[in-house]
Amino acid sequence: MPDILTSRFLFGPGPSNCYPEAMAALAYPVLGHLDPVFIERLDRTCEGLRAVWGTSNARTLPLSATGSGGMEAAFVNTVSDGDVAVIAVNGLFGARMCEVARRCGATVVRVDHEWGQPVDADRVLSAHPNPKVIAAVHAETSVGVLSDIAALGAGKGDALLITDAVTSIGGLELLADDWGIDVGYAGTQKCLGVPPGLSPFTVSDRAFEQRVTDPRSWYLDIGLLGGYVGAASGARTYHHTAPVTMIAGLEAALDRILAEGLDVVQARHRAAGAALQSGLQEMGLELFAAEGARLPSLTTVKVPDGVNSSAVRSYLLENFSMEIGSGVGEFADTVWRIGMMGPNANSASVTLVLGALKEAIDKA
Repeated sequence: MPDILTSRFLFGPGPSNCYPEAMAALAYPVLGHLDPVFIERLDRTCEGLRAVWGTSNARTLPLSATGSGGMEAAFVNTVSDGDVAVIAVNGLFGARMCEVARRCGATVVRVDHEWGQPVDADRVLSAHPNPKVIAAVHAETSVGVLSDIAALGAGKGDALLITDAVTSIGGLELLADDWGIDVGYAGTQKCLGVPPGLSPFTVSDRAFEQRVTDPRSWYLDIGLLGGYVGAASGARTYHHTAPVTMIAGLEAALDRILAEGLDVVQARHRAAGAALQSGLQEMGLELFAAEGARLPSLTTVKVPDGVNSSAVRSYLLENFSMEIGSGVGEFADTVWRIGMMGPNANSASVTLVLGALKEAIDKA
């Protein structure tokens, strides 16, 4: 039986190490999902999510699902048979969007980009004259690239803009209302510093009015879910048994982030990412993502020639109890992914990772 007390430095693409406030809240007494105390907690959580999303959307809530469930909810509520979905693909999660939209019956117009490059808004916006939705990943975890969502929002026309913010929410600037995001989904396990299991989700009034009214998924039907959080009239309609303990953890993390100051948290993530990337280059390593579009929260670095990627990661795990991620797809053995997210986004983490990685490369 594995040691249940094993501790790891989680510097991979997620989950990250969690804020202590979130972990402490996981030990709160379990409440009923209709308990007035829990309903107050849920309301506070939704309000905190509005702050990190940069939105006033009434239908902003923690979906009882991971980020991939949020992706599915985004498409199942917006597209049905024959609807055109223009989807930017510059990594794994853009490609996954295409598959989810296809299964919802959409006609997918895929706009491929070289992995490691940001989304070209002009190409995406000109891909189809009248799509139902346009979709893109804000912070593409698979390649460490940040894309300009505001440019897509400015040119979307009548289309609904769907945005994946899994690796940006809670750590990077995210302005859903200002950028024209109609449907956004994310995850808790990265910059928010909460264990995986919830998907912060937001839907604009415009998107709600144009939603699929009888979607393929009952569980992810935003019309029903909005009623559960009292988005329509304040009255609550039972939908499902919410993961009350997970929501307590998310509430605590949001309180902690907003107490520090969202701008301060974002600056901390930017500084940690910049220091890590500078340190890696000083070690003679080459970064993978395009200069000018590199994610501060998730850095991709090329594995040096002659170095065994898996052996280095195993050395880090065995000798430092440290996790970094491999690349994905064709880059599985040639790229490392190193996260500086949540409480890990600090100078001490950068120093630890750089020193451990140098030793691992030398000795693995």
